[in-house]
Amino acid sequence: MTSTATRALVAPEVPSRRLRGTRRAHEGSRAEAITAWTFLAPFLVLFALFTGIPAVFALSASLTDMTARDIRDPFGVNFTGFEAFFKIIGNPGFQSAFLNTVMFVVLCVPLSMGLGFALALMLNSAIRRLRTFFRAAAYVPVITNIVAAAVIWQYAFSITGPVNNSLGALGLPQPNWLGDPGWAITTVVMMGVWRTAGTCMILFLAGLQAVPEEIYEAASTDGAGRWRTLWSITLPLLRPTTLLVTVLQTVSFLNIFEEPYLLTKGGPLGSTKSIALWVYEQFGFGNISASMAGSVLLLLLVGIVAIVQFRMLRPKH
Repeated sequence: MTSTATRALVAPEVPSRRLRGTRRAHEGSRAEAITAWTFLAPFLVLFALFTGIPAVFALSASLTDMTARDIRDPFGVNFTGFEAFFKIIGNPGFQSAFLNTVMFVVLCVPLSMGLGFALALMLNSAIRRLRTFFRAAAYVPVITNIVAAAVIWQYAFSITGPVNNSLGALGLPQPNWLGDPGWAITTVVMMGVWRTAGTCMILFLAGLQAVPEEIYEAASTDGAGRWRTLWSITLPLLRPTTLLVTVLQTVSFLNIFEEPYLLTKGGPLGSTKSIALWVYEQFGFGNISASMAGSVLLLLLVGIVAIVQFRMLRPKH
């Protein structure tokens, strides 16, 4: 009788304990959410001020006939729909800039990734001494001021610069690196690869060091050589890293601006003018709607290319 009464008195307390536990868990998750949003708030404010609001303005201006004269009265412009987009798509200057941008991506992305991967392999296994020094030396171009680097490149690749002097001493032709369209493209590509190979190297090196050493030891025990190990073990395990590097490099060179602007100003004859540089020039000319439409098209291009790359290069399992 006593035990039955005791159970009757204790049983009703079980739901209340569960309710208190659920309430505590809810309060804890709520506190975590508040903490998370508190830390996110500065980023969200900065993102809204410097990215969100300008993006909305760019999209709105691209649907109007806004020019530099309308900046004081931005609400007095006329709505033109997609007229600005059709105009710049048919513009020969924009078409040339689009083809130049595609060429920069096609040339610079494989070269920078290939050089960065080769450097990562050497620093991960081949080079033992002064490894930290070589890592820092390979990464110096990434952190070097782009304006200072461009001034040095302009001097080095001028007609009477040290590069041509060295070629002349060897009895080789001395091209006009910055004045001839073909050689100007080559110079911009070389500078782009020089600047970004260090970033590829760091990312690939991080991926290589994440591969367990036991896998390589097992492959060596089974008689796999270096090339077989590279093809069958290293490259498949680096697939996520390769995806990341490919997307980052592609997006970077789709937005290429500094190298052609500082080295050649987009010349000669517009041979090195990119979409970003074309948009910049149109804004400087006062063609606000055209420049905003070009920036929106560039954003769409970057998004489409990134989605395609994620689809093609994502891990299969």
